[in-house]
Amino acid sequence: MNSMERVTCALQHQEPDRVPVYPILSGVTRKLVGANYAQWSTDADVCARAFLKSAEDFDIDCIVTLIDLSVECDAWGQKLIFPENEAAHPDYSQSVVQDIADYAKIKKVDYRNSKRMMMHIDVCKKLVAARGKDLPIVAFVFGPLGVLSMLRNQQDMYMDLYDDPDAVKEAARQINETLKEYVAALAQTGVSGIMFDTLFASGSIMSKRMWDDMEGPLVEELAEVVRQNGSLVMIHNCGQKIYFDAQIKRMQPTAISFLYPPDDCESFVQCKEKYGKEVTLIGCVTPAMAVIGTDEEWDKACYDQIDAMAPGGGFMLATGCEYPANASFDRAQRMIDIAQKHGVYQK
Repeated sequence: MNSMERVTCALQHQEPDRVPVYPILSGVTRKLVGANYAQWSTDADVCARAFLKSAEDFDIDCIVTLIDLSVECDAWGQKLIFPENEAAHPDYSQSVVQDIADYAKIKKVDYRNSKRMMMHIDVCKKLVAARGKDLPIVAFVFGPLGVLSMLRNQQDMYMDLYDDPDAVKEAARQINETLKEYVAALAQTGVSGIMFDTLFASGSIMSKRMWDDMEGPLVEELAEVVRQNGSLVMIHNCGQKIYFDAQIKRMQPTAISFLYPPDDCESFVQCKEKYGKEVTLIGCVTPAMAVIGTDEEWDKACYDQIDAMAPGGGFMLATGCEYPANASFDRAQRMIDIAQKHGVYQK
């Protein structure tokens, strides 16, 4: 099987030849083409070459275009900081939203005027043209509340939710109107799927009821746009106590990429038993283990995830979030080797 066949089989909850695998190699790929972080995250040619080199050098079964969480907020003029060796992030000393009154400034904008959004679309086009037939390409998009938090900052936005929830909700709705057109354009590049980062849909940030009220209807609309444009809906959430049930109800995703068991499961085994027939499970090795701990601890985490969630198919071995941007590739290769040997399905 090639990677496209293998992943397709897993998404159909069948057993392929072996467990598909992809440590989420994102910013770290810049090292494969000799670029610094700023070049990699702003130049479509450099970024696409780096992603393609990671697929060439490592036998990964998927590319997820996680550049950084500040791609979308560029459309509203948020000033960003581009460090040399870490991901771009907002300059919160110059946040677009300085106080509650500023939420009213957030309106739908034209994504085509955003250099970073257009750069991401260009990256997806290049990846699909080069490898789209044999390797799944999945576009990564921050959800509307996440984008809004980049324009304000997470802590202040969370407090604003209590002081004036309607102001926050309306700003998120305006952002979502832009995101709907943006994800349609991404889907039209021919990517296999679009993975939404639903950061706030976890018990470590807000209650299930609050998330469902504030973002649930918006991501439901986004998911429908993706399906209407012929692509698959996927979710990424590396928070603790992620809300599988609420998100599945809203978005009906094909797959969920996660780090911790959902809020209604005590273990990954229980997660597989409860949700394994509804969604393909992706994860869940802790990325930090790539730079701390021993090879044996890393290997055990990979073995444990395969043993807990691979039986019966519908599972992809991955890191639960981005592979550390300044780590060596050694642990990534170990994960791939384990999937190729320990993750073989017996026919």
